[in-house]
Amino acid sequence: MQQQKPIDSQNLMVFVTVAEERNMSNAAKKLGITQPAVSLSIRQIEEQLGVVLVNRERRPLELTPAGVTLRNRAVVLLNEISLLPGLVRDASSGIKPDLRLGLVDSFASTIGPEFINRMLPHASTLSVRTGLSPYHSEALIGRGLDLIISSEPLIDFDNISRKRLLSEKFIVITPRARSLTVRTIAEFKHLANTLPMVRFARDSHLGAQIERFLRRIDARVPSTTETDRADTVTSIVAAGVGWAVITPLCLLQGHEYSRRVNVHVLSDSHSDRSLYLLGRRDEYEQLMNHCFHVASELMQDHLPKRLLDIDPSLTGVIEIAPD
Repeated sequence: MQQQKPIDSQNLMVFVTVAEERNMSNAAKKLGITQPAVSLSIRQIEEQLGVVLVNRERRPLELTPAGVTLRNRAVVLLNEISLLPGLVRDASSGIKPDLRLGLVDSFASTIGPEFINRMLPHASTLSVRTGLSPYHSEALIGRGLDLIISSEPLIDFDNISRKRLLSEKFIVITPRARSLTVRTIAEFKHLANTLPMVRFARDSHLGAQIERFLRRIDARVPSTTETDRADTVTSIVAAGVGWAVITPLCLLQGHEYSRRVNVHVLSDSHSDRSLYLLGRRDEYEQLMNHCFHVASELMQDHLPKRLLDIDPSLTGVIEIAPD
């Protein structure tokens, strides 16, 4: 299939100016070109994309839904283009780069503050986005983020560099008010028939991993409560509503409620999840190595003790990559 030709940046600038002025004559004056040249630029983009961008029958001009979408993205892209020469000159002079980080919630809520503090001296501007891994992965691939800490390794993408930060076993949490023992798969299945399960949202990467684990052990668990935040999962279990499959790092994310649940480590389950540091290959390599060093050091210093304070059975359920 033939690759579509990129939109000319000059045409894009003309379109954004028309969108701002809502008048082609005014846009032409602002740009210092003729009105026919403005009309030609808009027509070329429309023909290239196969859509109508401007409703020419209205005065002042109105953008179509396609035009609104293009304007919103074009403003961001043109701003990036305008900043590019300065960023390149800064990099050649050894000036610290702008850095955009994506941190999965469980890392951001536990190690995140110390990690950000340690990274601040290595960037002129540090932008941090938290949330679910799939959104960060899309942003990394689409160049909206530079480095991410994510549970998704993006193994299908050849241009991604990855370093495994940690592996952690799935654990089970139950309400303190319930006297239950969950160490084996048989006891796990009995629990599933005794109390409702509090699920992680199945459109999250962790939720999908847990669903695969349930299918692998042939545990049929009906749908009940579902949420996308680990602290919410832990709080619901602490309130006695049900039980959950979770990870140690996610349990720390809900530290306010973690002492109000019972923790169970399955002896015959080998399911776990990993966190990775990801970046685009051949970009920010030194910063990526430094990020890995900082994250590994902080996790080794903080995570084992904090997990031990919650429950002694959590010793050995997390493996941190050596620096």
